[in-house]
Formats: sequence, C-alpha cells, structure tokens
Amino acid sequence: MSMMKGFSNAFRIPELRKKIFITLGLVFVCRLVSQIPTPGVDWTELGRIMDQVRQNSQGGGILDMFEVFTGGALGQCAIGFLSIWPYISAQIVIQLLGSVIPYLEKLKKDGETGRQQLAQITRYLTIFLCVVQSWGIATALSHPSALGLPGDPHIVINPGIGFNIMTVIAMTTASLFVMWVADQITTFGVGNGASLIIMINITSRLPRAIFSAWERYFGVNGDASTAQGSYTELAILVGFFLLVVMGTVMLTQGVRKVLIHSTRRSISGGSSYGMQQSFMPLRVNYTGVMPIIFAQPIIQIPSAIIMKFTKTGSPLHNFATSLANPGWMHLCLYAILIMFFTFFWVATQFNAIEISENLKKGSSYIPGVKPGRETAIYLDDVMTKITLIGGTGLLIIALVPMCLTGWLNIDWVVASFFGGTSLLIIVGVALDTLRIMESHLLVRKYDGFLAHGSLRGRGGV
Repeated sequence: MSMMKGFSNAFRIPELRKKIFITLGLVFVCRLVSQIPTPGVDWTELGRIMDQVRQNSQGGGILDMFEVFTGGALGQCAIGFLSIWPYISAQIVIQLLGSVIPYLEKLKKDGETGRQQLAQITRYLTIFLCVVQSWGIATALSHPSALGLPGDPHIVINPGIGFNIMTVIAMTTASLFVMWVADQITTFGVGNGASLIIMINITSRLPRAIFSAWERYFGVNGDASTAQGSYTELAILVGFFLLVVMGTVMLTQGVRKVLIHSTRRSISGGSSYGMQQSFMPLRVNYTGVMPIIFAQPIIQIPSAIIMKFTKTGSPLHNFATSLANPGWMHLCLYAILIMFFTFFWVATQFNAIEISENLKKGSSYIPGVKPGRETAIYLDDVMTKITLIGGTGLLIIALVPMCLTGWLNIDWVVASFFGGTSLLIIVGVALDTLRIMESHLLVRKYDGFLAHGSLRGRGGV
C-alpha cells in the first residue's frame, strides 16, 4: 500500500508530474526510432534468417545479447540498432583511459570546466564509434555469407558503397539523436536518461517472454496437450524468480560502511574542539554490470571467428563450438572472466591512495588506523574482501539464465529475465529512478515508497 500511495502522491506534485510525462514521451520517441527499418534492407528476409539462427543455437549468444540491448531493433535492422550503446561505450573508454592518461585524469579534477571538456571528448568518440560500427553493419549485411548465415541470403536489395554510406548516415544520426534524447531525460525528466533507455529496451521483450512462458506451461491457444512444462515447475520457477530478484536488490544496494572520524577546528585555524562521526559507503557491487558486458563478447566473438575459418569437424572447430554454446567449458570460462573483470574494474576505478590523502587533508581518519599509507592499505584490503563477495554474487546472477536454458530448455527470452545483465539493469535503474522520485516526495512532506526506511540507489547513498 505504501508503494501505491507513493506513486499516487508523485502525480500530485506538479513539477514531478511534468518530469514523469516528459520522460515517458521521450522514451516513446526512442522506441519509435528502434522500429524504423534501415532503407535498402529486406527486413522480412533478415527476420527469417534471425529466427533460423536462434532455432539452431541454444540461446545466450552474442545474437541474443544484441537483441536484449537493442529492444528488438536487430530483427528488422532498424536505424536505431546502435541505440545509446556507442555513447555508453565511449563513456566506458574515457573512464578507463582516465586512469592511465594524465590529461584525462587532470580534466576529472578540474571541476565543472573539466567535466564539460570530458563530455565533449566523449561525444566526439561517440561519433567515431557510430561511424565504424554502422559501416561494419552495412558491410556484414551486404555479405551475409561471410558471417556463416545459412543458405545464400540476399538481405540488401542494392548492395554497394551507396548503401554503406546511407546506412552510416542513418544509424549515426539515429544514435546521436538517441544520445540527445537521453541528455534531455537526464536534464528535464526523472532519472538517468541513458540508463532508462537501456532498461526500456530490455523490458520491451517482456510481452514476448510472457507469451512464450504461457505457451510452455498452458499450451498453444490454451491447448494443455501442447504444454511442455508442468504446473509444479512453474510454481518453483516463480518462487525462484522472487528469490533471484531479492538477491539482486541486496547485491545492488549492499554497502560496507567504514567509520570515519573528522576533527573540527575553530574558524581562526586554532586547536580542534570537537569530533564528527560519519561513514564511507563502499558498494558491494562496485562494478555494476560491466564484468558481464565485457566477458560475453570475449567468449563469443573469438569463437565465431574460429568456427568461420576452420573446417567443420576439426578439433579446433569443435572446441570453438563447445566454447560458444552454454556447456560446462563455456560456463567455467565465463565465470573466470567475470571474476577477473570484477577485480580489474575495481583496481582501475577505486583509488585507495587518493581517498586516504583526501581524508588526511580533511583532518579525517579511520579509528584504529594510522592516516596515510596505513589507511590506503586498510581500504584496499576491505575493498578486496567485499569485491570477492560482490563478484561471487554477480557470478551467480549471471549464470542463472544460462543454467535455466541449458538444463530446463527454457526459451532464452524467458530465462534472461531471471538474471544476467537484464535483471541487474532493470533492478538498478528502477531503484535509482524511485530514489529520485522519493526525494521529491520527501522534500514536499509526502510519504515515500517505503513504510520504513528509504530507498538507496546504486551509489549506495
């Protein structure tokens, strides 16, 4: 009741109501962009080939990952196929390079001016990524046999340099438009625009997943004789889904609070006269979905290349096939890569030395730990331990959809909502958005979404 009352109160605040309607309208525009077919592409033939490829695969491959993040734009090769992902990729690249390039690191510390320059560099990199990716897509569509697609399909009506240029212009323009819409949502709407667009793309497959689950447990057109699963299996899956969602929420909101003592000093700079106590929240899932996003292509893309350039039945071809399909070898390598990228991301983004220096400059310290080097060692040790816990939780959530597909033969479109990037993004973005809406409610003396306590976003604040 408290949750429903919170939504009801949200529409009583004129400013928040306006933000909600702006967000819904802009998201609707993004969904329209993802449904406009690319000119010159026979999207009916492309959809037929994609369905055939899905039937031959076991799910969870690179094709399914594209289908998840593009919100169905892959099947008809829409101009919005790239969506917001070139912009997200550019942000990730700039964030990683900021740890190794002094100029970018300096811009991070230059306040608002530095952030604006970083944003401009990110946009230029986005344009470059859009051009490269859209050119690659146009080339692949013009030569589908090079991708190993079955038969001799003719996806492009008039292939050639003209089609490539037209595709680059259409997809780059659409992606930059979606990037602009995301910025407008962030500025005038509710929540982070890029995250909301990704979440909407993922949840757009929910009706298809519900329809597929209905056919599995209740049969086609209500004919129980065609049902593949039992009601007992359905009840177990529903209970398991609730447990997975609870675990995902705990992983997303979990923080390790490090006690901080700050010494108060007089205005004239004299001796200290008091003590202030606060906490430094260290997120359990510090990496978000980055390890899963990095791990999947590293397995799938090399496997696809090896299968393309090796003979069917050869030992190397068989190895690549078993690596691409969700078997024990794929799951083991996938688990290793997720744990590796979890610690790699924390090592590049969490700077314990810088945090310890900032604490020392602010006359703050951790009780029982000497300021300076000892504080950095302590923070690094604590972060390593909670990263191990967070990485293990992330690993379990990432493997659940693959296990459901491989062991129970559940359709991937259904299994993907039981974990992986889909569930992590949906839960994380939903919590962030609700937290922002709740802050508007609490400021205006309305009840929040929870009867007790308050929501925390992925930042752990």
